[in-house]
Formats: sequence, C-alpha cells, structure tokens
Amino acid sequence: MPKFSLFRKPKNEEEPEKTAVTSQEPQAPAPSPQEPEKGTVEFASSQEALKQEVENSKEQKQEVTVAPNKTYLKAMPLRDLSDVEKVKAEVRNGNIIILRVTPLAGKSIEDVKSAVNELYEFTEATGGDIARLGEERVVVCPKNIRIWREKTPAPVSNEPLPTAA
Repeated sequence: MPKFSLFRKPKNEEEPEKTAVTSQEPQAPAPSPQEPEKGTVEFASSQEALKQEVENSKEQKQEVTVAPNKTYLKAMPLRDLSDVEKVKAEVRNGNIIILRVTPLAGKSIEDVKSAVNELYEFTEATGGDIARLGEERVVVCPKNIRIWREKTPAPVSNEPLPTAA
C-alpha cells in the first residue's frame, strides 16, 4: 500500500501539514463543527474517503488470498497407493506434478494401473489434465493448465506404392 495520499492539503506557514496517511501514531481528533477552520471539511471528507479506500483494499486482499500465489512444477515418486492422495492435494493447490511410477511398478503393476485410473478420474472431475511422459512418468495438471498433444499423422501402410513404370 502506498505511503502517500492524494488527499493532501497545501502547506501553510501558520498551520502544520495534515495528511490522510494512516500510520502507527494516533491521529488528532477532527475539529468540532462549532469551530470551523479553513480546510476542515475537506480534511474530514478525505478521512472518510481514506477509510472507505482501506475497507475496499481489505476486501480485495481477501479475494487475492483465496487464489494460490504461485504454481509450482513438482516431481514426485509414486511409491505406494497412499501417495495418490498427496498428488491430489498438490493438484488441488494448483501445482503441476510429474509423477514417477517406477517405484510402485517394481512392486505391482496392478497398483500402478489403479493409481493412474484414480488420478485420471480425479483430473476429469476437477477439470484438470493428465498425460503419460514416456514409460515411467505421468504429468498431472490442475484445471487452469492444459497439456499440448501433438496430432499424429495417419498411419503409414506397408503396401507398395503404385509406380508409373
């Protein structure tokens, strides 16, 4: 938040400068209506405007804190079926996970299939994306990230091409 205010009064030699800047020091009370001074009404209205501005900024800060500050790309090994919940939690927090399935594949291929199917259903339900990266890795993305997939050309047939000769 800026340390200055747009609600400054011009400097007078007789009157010290009053600003609408909030600080740790207590502010002087506003003059009573019976003793009107030059600029008193403007200062009071600027105080109200500043209070309104502070309330608006508090509401904006609350909205901002709901969204994750940063998206991280994390690499994790899948050692056990219980690791699937950790992956889901990371994706819910907005992080991208590169999951290495080799540790679990060494124990049970059926567990790997079950874990990948569970993650697939989770990403479909949350609007995320999931894809295989080679033989031993899977990438899982949150809803605001999409995985680019190259369109493969039509399969090449093994039939000989006709020749003009």
